[in-house]
Amino acid sequence: MALFITFEGLDHSGKSTQVRRLESRLQRAGRSVLVLREPGGTPVGETIRHILLDKGTHGLTDAAEVFLFSASRAQLVEYVIRPALEKGQAVICDRFFDSTTAYQGAGRGIPADIIRTVNRWATGGLTPHVTFFLDISPAEVQRRMHAAATRRDRMESGGDDFYGRVRERYLGLAKEEARFKVIDGTRTVEAIEQEIWKHVEAMMTEEKHATT
Repeated sequence: MALFITFEGLDHSGKSTQVRRLESRLQRAGRSVLVLREPGGTPVGETIRHILLDKGTHGLTDAAEVFLFSASRAQLVEYVIRPALEKGQAVICDRFFDSTTAYQGAGRGIPADIIRTVNRWATGGLTPHVTFFLDISPAEVQRRMHAAATRRDRMESGGDDFYGRVRERYLGLAKEEARFKVIDGTRTVEAIEQEIWKHVEAMMTEEKHATT
């Protein structure tokens, strides 16, 4: 059985670090792993990523933003994720449709029913087996951005109110969806890695028992 694992969180929550660490853990456990990011992962997706994140992109409407993220996702699901899962690979994706629910739904204020419909259409109903939400506060986002001293992209330019709405929607999803695992993103990298691995290891154990 393949594993489809996604990571969600506010910007600078440490997702990418944990994606890499989980990839290494799974490889050491003998699993074939494919790591992806959103938007991106296909030629079309990477072009869309540039449009969405470039601060030089002006006048992009909220609706256009949703459709661009979803267009990238549709390409990724069709040409990369589904084929990998069919081969039995473990797929780890840095963001998936929950990002659209939180960022464009709660953050931009697009109605939830529209978001659900677009998400379902773009993914063909594909849902992760588990989603790790690395939880940090909007204030911590700003602190980490300042410490990193890197140029903020277009999506990182939202203020505390924006990030507050996004975080609350993620926490709401965690209450609604059993697949969501809320991880305290303020702990050490090592502690976060270990907690994530405990969840994934338990899933693999269940998978092994189910096939024997």
